[in-house]
Amino acid sequence: MRALNISIVGATGVVGAELIKLLEVSPVPVNRLRLFASRNSAGRQVRFRDEICFVEALDEIGDLETDIAFLCAGGAVSAEWASRFAAEGALVIDNSNAFRMDPDVPLVVPQVNPSVLSDRPRRGIVANPNCSTIQLVRVLRPLLTKLDIQQTIVATYQAASGVGRMGIDELRNGTKAALEGSSGPPAARFPVPLPFNVIPQVGDIDSEGVTLEERKLARESRKILAMPDLRLTSTCVRVPVENGHSEAVYLEFEEPVCLEQVHQLLAQEAGVRLYADGIRKGYPTPRFITNPEDVHVARVRVNSENPRGLWLWVVADNLQVGAALNALLIAQLAIANRVIGK
Repeated sequence: MRALNISIVGATGVVGAELIKLLEVSPVPVNRLRLFASRNSAGRQVRFRDEICFVEALDEIGDLETDIAFLCAGGAVSAEWASRFAAEGALVIDNSNAFRMDPDVPLVVPQVNPSVLSDRPRRGIVANPNCSTIQLVRVLRPLLTKLDIQQTIVATYQAASGVGRMGIDELRNGTKAALEGSSGPPAARFPVPLPFNVIPQVGDIDSEGVTLEERKLARESRKILAMPDLRLTSTCVRVPVENGHSEAVYLEFEEPVCLEQVHQLLAQEAGVRLYADGIRKGYPTPRFITNPEDVHVARVRVNSENPRGLWLWVVADNLQVGAALNALLIAQLAIANRVIGK
């Protein structure tokens, strides 16, 4: 395929920066890479494949023509710019929540539902799912090929990087202040200070007491898996971890669970690393996971109180698996399906 023109909006944020690194070593042929951010970041230099790219101010952009536009700057920016890029012929891959539930916008995890991107979307936009959703559906997919899941209950343990670079900085600065005996700066990116704490709220809480993150996890999973009646409930928790989301997942099936079959289904799933021997060979934790492109699954066990119940511990790098890598894989799927430029 011809070399492509690619634009990244939000190039100086944590997801944008991760995407640049992944794109650099990917097989995607790049003719021109344009990087956009706020005026405060304009002029910054970024090395890409032995060339220097200069960050441009998004609000001063004139030429929108590009083959692929990755939007990594949040919902408000995506709502304003996605359709503008698409109108100029770009395939827009949006990392925000702005279009995920739009029926005309495919919500794609390439390992799970690649067929929804067999042709160019009507709006020219593809949505990248929420980070906690991606790692969950990648584990559910192989199980659903053989097993009938009746109910899913999830508790997430989500890292500070889930709210971007400012979340990491707030955790670091607050931790340093607490260790020095100071109260530190007030919480800005989190409801209350995160250092040495856990916060049972990720996103705004609605009138039913459910957070935005908990709504997204259920609604997005149903759309990706094409299971509108999937019973899924969760409690999403922010934890003082810089990067890497963890999930305790409880599944209840129609029939008693065969642990050997579950191990086999997970072990043969590409991109899923199974720690089948439990504590004898360790289990993944967000600080020490290797192979950040994989979803890591451990503590797989049948509920001793209910033979139809199964517990899983699921860990993934939320900046790679949960954001930048999935966006890049969407682009590669679109290239393979010749969706680009249609």
